[in-house]
Amino acid sequence: QVQLVESGGGSVQAGGSLRLSCAASRYTISNYCMGWFRQAPGKEREGVATIYTGAGGTYCADSVKGRFTISQDNAKNTLYLQMDSLKPEDTGLYYCAALFGGCGYCPPAWGYPFWGQGTQVTVSS
Repeated sequence: QVQLVESGGGSVQAGGSLRLSCAASRYTISNYCMGWFRQAPGKEREGVATIYTGAGGTYCADSVKGRFTISQDNAKNTLYLQMDSLKPEDTGLYYCAALFGGCGYCPPAWGYPFWGQGTQVTVSS
C-alpha cells in the first residue's frame, strides 16, 4: 500500500512563504505522477500542480503560476511544494496524491488512488 505523509503547513502572513513536503513510502515516486491539491472550507478540492519523474512541473491552478514551485527529490522519495508570495486565498488543506504512470495534463482528484492526510495552510491578511 502506497503511503504519503505531508508536512510543512502552518500559519503565515500574506506575502510569506511555506514549503510543503510529502514523504512517500512503499513505492518509488519517480514511477508515479505526483500531485498537490488543496481544499478550502466549503469548496471542492482543487488541483494545484503535478510532476512526473521530476522533469518539470505543470501548474493546474492559474492563481499559483509564478508563485508556487513543485519539485521532487527521487533520492529522498519526497515531493515538495514551495509556496511564495502567499495570499489569503491560498488558505486550505493541502494534500499530496499519487497515481501510477504519467500525468497527462492535470488529472482530476478522482484519478488519484493514493492520498496523504493533508497539511493545513493558513494565510492571514
